[in-house]
Amino acid sequence: MRVLRIAVVGAECTGKTTLCRQLAQRLSGLWVPEALREFVDAHGRAPAAHEQATLMAEQIAREHAAHDEAMRQGHALLALDSAPLATALYSRLYFDDAALLAAATAHHRRYDLTLLTDTDLPWEPDGLQRDGPVMRNRFHALLMDWLTRESLGFTRIAGTDDARLTRALEAVAAIQPARDAIAAAARSPR
Repeated sequence: MRVLRIAVVGAECTGKTTLCRQLAQRLSGLWVPEALREFVDAHGRAPAAHEQATLMAEQIAREHAAHDEAMRQGHALLALDSAPLATALYSRLYFDDAALLAAATAHHRRYDLTLLTDTDLPWEPDGLQRDGPVMRNRFHALLMDWLTRESLGFTRIAGTDDARLTRALEAVAAIQPARDAIAAAARSPR
């Protein structure tokens, strides 16, 4: 069995966590929480420049562990709350450090689908890692530009919670036939 990896990326306060939880529940998959959020909660601050690589490695380790768990439990989907690419781009935006971008971009190419949450939701303060609507818009533009520049296909997710979930489910359904064909080919004798 192959586990479908769906990266849900976007700026702060754009509904990534909500969408990941909904997808995991609706499609009987697993949700992989964002390492950054847990770092901020545990340390009471945003990560410093020298902590970015460790944070990115932690997100990747969580993905691998969740993939193994999904295989054991028979789940066909992982909803990834953000991705290492977000850490690398935040590092570039806040610390003018692009050192993580090549590895993060290569890792991102392994995903089956990328959902980019739009900034049309109202910005709301949510703990220590929130910078405000201006930085949210700057990061969104940077992320969208990088995904486009590197030909990392993505589906924009906008609107109300219901509209976002519907659009995400449509995007998953669109790649499902290709996934089924790959699985069938893997099972057939050569």
